[in-house]
Amino acid sequence: MRIFVAGGTGVVGRPLVRALVSHGHQVTASTHRADSMPVVADLGAQPVVMNGLDDDAVRRAVLDSAPEVIINQVTSLAAPAHDYRSWIALTNRLRREGTAILMSAARDAGARRVIAQSASFMTEPVGAGPTDESSPLYLDGPEPLRSHARANHAAEEQVTGMPGIEGVVLRYGFLYGAGTAIGPGGDIATAVQAGEMPIAGDGAGRYPFLHVDDAVSATVQAVSRGAAGIYNVVDDEPAAQADWLPYLAELLGAPAPRRLPEEQIEERFGVQAVYYGNQLRAAGNARAKAQLALTLAYPSWRLGFKEVFAQNT
Repeated sequence: MRIFVAGGTGVVGRPLVRALVSHGHQVTASTHRADSMPVVADLGAQPVVMNGLDDDAVRRAVLDSAPEVIINQVTSLAAPAHDYRSWIALTNRLRREGTAILMSAARDAGARRVIAQSASFMTEPVGAGPTDESSPLYLDGPEPLRSHARANHAAEEQVTGMPGIEGVVLRYGFLYGAGTAIGPGGDIATAVQAGEMPIAGDGAGRYPFLHVDDAVSATVQAVSRGAAGIYNVVDDEPAAQADWLPYLAELLGAPAPRRLPEEQIEERFGVQAVYYGNQLRAAGNARAKAQLALTLAYPSWRLGFKEVFAQNT
């Protein structure tokens, strides 16, 4: 099958390209840097340089590869997260504007299916029990959460609303593993190791985690399985911040994290740190298991964290 991967050198993109090639697919993968083309070629795919916000470049890359399936993994999340608002700004544009450009190119190229990355941790912090794909997004939340939720929502509507294309949205959980913020040398792991990531209030926010390897396998499954629509792709054990943060600190041999009131967390880190740390609802994966045959190599973050940081234990 001919597959075009937009964003083929990122945390998910790189192992995804390798997995698709190993499954016998003919893969073209984009990178926004010419010096990363050999990386794509070494994975067994045809490389192409493409800025996700450049209409002409996207259209040319997609039309030239004539894909049956397009997978959108383009973000700007690999940059250091010094300030959440500015860090997320380019990814918001890629979600809103870049997705519109890519979907137009997909239609003109005659693609059958488009699979796009989104997030499972953008729901309103109200109600009890795990959220599902019908749970309302936090579209009226405080900034900068509101802009990010609205950008994700816009992208999801563009992917699932294009006539003639099977639009599949994979709402990944918080990714961990090699190359992520929760991986060796990552921003969160480094902050925890330095004792600089406190628990927000009661630490009741329930994080939906996902190992990078499971994100890849679910995405490969979505190439040929599942109806069009939205899927939460998360592990089986949503984790309260008050549970996972001390566990990670222990694995890293770091000091036990402090607990700070919400007001101090917001002042020091921003409103998003309060939302994730103390307000976020759990997310369920029943639909992905039923329709995508989601099978998790790491059903629990406890097992996954321990393996990722095995060198510290």
